[in-house]
Amino acid sequence: MNDTFLRACRGEQTDYTPVWFMRQAGRYLPEYQAIRGKVSFLELCKNPELCTEVTLQPVDIFGFDAAILFSDILIPMEAMGLKLEFHENRGPVFPDPVRTEAAVKQLIVPEPEETVPFVLETIRLLRRALKVPLIGFSGAPFTLATYLIEGGSSKVFLETKRMIYQEPTLYHALLEKITRCTSLYLQAQARAGAQVLQIFDSWAGVLTPYDFERFALPYVQAIIADLRQMTDVPIIYFANNGATLLESCKTSGADVLGLDWRLPLNKAARLAGNHILQGNLDPIALFLPKEELEKRIALILAEGKEAKGHIFNLGHGILPQTPPEQVKIAVEAVHQLSQQA
Repeated sequence: MNDTFLRACRGEQTDYTPVWFMRQAGRYLPEYQAIRGKVSFLELCKNPELCTEVTLQPVDIFGFDAAILFSDILIPMEAMGLKLEFHENRGPVFPDPVRTEAAVKQLIVPEPEETVPFVLETIRLLRRALKVPLIGFSGAPFTLATYLIEGGSSKVFLETKRMIYQEPTLYHALLEKITRCTSLYLQAQARAGAQVLQIFDSWAGVLTPYDFERFALPYVQAIIADLRQMTDVPIIYFANNGATLLESCKTSGADVLGLDWRLPLNKAARLAGNHILQGNLDPIALFLPKEELEKRIALILAEGKEAKGHIFNLGHGILPQTPPEQVKIAVEAVHQLSQQA
């Protein structure tokens, strides 16, 4: 097995900088579209054989140094007893938002082996097929809560912040249930064979640093503390749009901190202390001409040298419109340029 990514997560010396991309299995790939054209998104997420196939696609095609389980952060929220729908133009939708005490009480804390066995079976299938490490993942409790409270995606998060500010007791009751669910979910992934776990806090950046430390970070810390009791797999915490939150994020307990493109890695390294950094190419930079893209990658690799360790990634998920040939250029550039350095 190529364990370069695993060694980088642990802060060990590597021959080159490992690279993987968030959402690397997905809509930009014709191979993915061919499968997706036959089933709905939720049907795909719940089919271990198809999930295995689409997880392997970008690793086989581009030579990424890690695979990330194909799933969705909201799968365990459906298992809590909520109706979840995916609409092509709106994204995920919860038709019955969670905004009352009664709605919170109705939520169950599910046993992953009983409610999401397809996720765990996908992990087991992938471990047999992969020659690179497998990343399992979940959403962070705050980010998951925004979908439940808003009923889907949002631009201003009015209902979420209204609950935080006007009904903090209700908010914390909801977050405690989501946290227990997420903790059990990640523990089950580790038992099934996930070799690294990433926690996605996609909407953390909508909070002030003060609110982040009160209403988001403690729940991430609790999950990671639970994981530390049962596994030693490396843990990555990614707080999107989190440049102002980085000093707080380093108290999360994670081994690796993921970064978006809004803060140079060398500056982030001074704030992050004894942490490996992951990032942080702007996903739209993949549309640059080859020479310019390679220059941008070289700059990030140089900045990453100031950190304890560096894993190359995008600053957020790859966009569906991205030409696959640009992904190949980027992966090859990371491997070649980091070896030369």
